[in-house]
Amino acid sequence: MIINAKGLIMGKLASKVSEKLLKGERIEIVNAEQVLITGTKEFIIKRYNKKRNASVKSNPRFGPKYPRKPDALLKKAITGMLPKKTKRGTEAKKRLKIYIREPKELNKEKFVSIKEAQSKTNEKTWKLGEISRLLGAKW
Repeated sequence: MIINAKGLIMGKLASKVSEKLLKGERIEIVNAEQVLITGTKEFIIKRYNKKRNASVKSNPRFGPKYPRKPDALLKKAITGMLPKKTKRGTEAKKRLKIYIREPKELNKEKFVSIKEAQSKTNEKTWKLGEISRLLGAKW
């Protein structure tokens, strides 16, 4: 299944995709930079910077590494909803591919959109591509 993520809310998309991955489907997501995040821009940037700047007290160079690119941010959101210590979860993670734009080999394929993840008009939303550029991503 190939999903066009343009205009879809990231959390709702991640929950639906993780359900389908656990059922055994192979999923490819295109246009990851056009996924929407709800909330104010300041709050979103503050939250991601807090996660990115976390470090271990004994040696600050070590610590959790948090992604900046939109495809990696979306993948982190989806795999965060999968079981981590089971074989079922690790195999589900292998069945997921995320692309920033539409790759040339998928141009003639038919894309699917998830109705439950579409945004409503009255919500404050920001594109994941804008947020990742503000975090310092270059792609």
